[in-house]
Amino acid sequence: MAKTLTADKAAGARTKQEKRAYAQLGHNTWRKAFSQHYWLYILMIPGILYMLIFNYTPMAGLVMAFEDFSPYNGDTAIQALFGSPFAGLKYFEKLFTGPDFWRLLRNTLAISLANLIFAFPAPIILALLLNELRCKWFKRFSQTLVYIPHFVSIVIVAALTYQLFSTTDGVAYHLLVQIFGKQNAPDIMSDPDLFATMIVGQNLWKETGYGTIIYLAALSSVDTQLYEAAKIDGAGRWQLMWHVTLPAIRGTIILMLIMKVGSLLNTGYEQIFLMQNAMNRSVSDVFDTYIYTKGIVNGQYSLATAAGLFKSIVSMVMVIGANKIAKLFGESGLY
Repeated sequence: MAKTLTADKAAGARTKQEKRAYAQLGHNTWRKAFSQHYWLYILMIPGILYMLIFNYTPMAGLVMAFEDFSPYNGDTAIQALFGSPFAGLKYFEKLFTGPDFWRLLRNTLAISLANLIFAFPAPIILALLLNELRCKWFKRFSQTLVYIPHFVSIVIVAALTYQLFSTTDGVAYHLLVQIFGKQNAPDIMSDPDLFATMIVGQNLWKETGYGTIIYLAALSSVDTQLYEAAKIDGAGRWQLMWHVTLPAIRGTIILMLIMKVGSLLNTGYEQIFLMQNAMNRSVSDVFDTYIYTKGIVNGQYSLATAAGLFKSIVSMVMVIGANKIAKLFGESGLY
């Protein structure tokens, strides 16, 4: 018995010594890495400061969702923020039981799911088509052309849409009149049923080309020996794309899909606000415009903060859930 206790103590002592040795080794390794690459760590400082100032510090404002906040509750902004009376979940209850919640949720999901179904696969398809081009100068020229719309301001895109589909002098509208007739020509700017289609169409034109950058980068890393082996086995171009190219970039597609799912309730405030009018308001009111209207226009800061926090929580849950599902199917996931 005494020998056993002595052996256990000796084993415990060795374990503690090993832990100290590993800790010292890790400490020395970190010091060595810092001394070798200290300029890289210094270059990280602006990025860290940016994240702290613009991403984490504003999170203190989330306390407004649980308060009867008023900017007049203190002499300074800090006093007003932390000196307002506590309201608990009052504004969350007001949000969820209000007459607008289900309409906002329906409109937001309709636009987001339409973007997910049509706008998400578009860059993948375009990247695959560009990858099949064999003429290098034409490929570079095509890539430049499809990148340009991304750099056009959304305000300009909205103005172009108004000009093209105006019922008075819009070129696209008059073309629709020639095709469908005056009575049957769709009025895209005022028809509520076509609002989501218009938003998705703008996104397709503006972001599809720029979205191919990530997928083209992934395609450039595909081992050419895989194509050569598949050709020896008699694979055609369609079979090469389906059995070699797509599996090679599957990880990138899953990663981008997880990030897209995480932003399901983010429809883009500027675009929706610019295309909104009295005729399509019933389908164009989303959480982003609701937060702007309640918070900035009406001064209901607590209710707007509660809506924003709800969006953030849903986005976090969606990212975690999508990542878990991806890992269940053997993918690496986001983390």
